[in-house]
Amino acid sequence: MKERLLRYGILFMSIGFIAGGIYRNEVNTVFKKAINICLECIGIG
Repeated sequence: MKERLLRYGILFMSIGFIAGGIYRNEVNTVFKKAINICLECIGIG
């Protein structure tokens, strides 16, 4: 029972953090950083 509560707690907490990031309009920042990291790993950028 405790394990189930922990799983749901972590799930709802992560959904809350994702929603908070969307609300603060940080989606573009995350995408820009992800693109830069990918391009550096491949060696294009």
